Amino acid sequence: MALNMVFLGKLEDVAGCGAREVELAGTLDEAIDSLGPELAKALREPRVKLAVNGILLQDRDAPVLRDGDVIAFLPPVSGG
Repeated sequence: MALNMVFLGKLEDVAGCGAREVELAGTLDEAIDSLGPELAKALREPRVKLAVNGILLQDRDAPVLRDGDVIAFLPPVSGG
């Protein structure tokens, strides 16, 4: 049983790849922790948005994770 983590923008650089499969964890925090301290810190930045199966979440504590879920981490967007 696994989760598919997708890293966009500068988060892909921190992760060293665009996506990674991780073992299904009990909570989102446990899944993030399994990615290592540097990436976990970057993913927990307050301005990083989170989508589960294409739905943007407002509350990171809310998702109930299931086998095969795709979790996308979206960095802050800047520009003019």
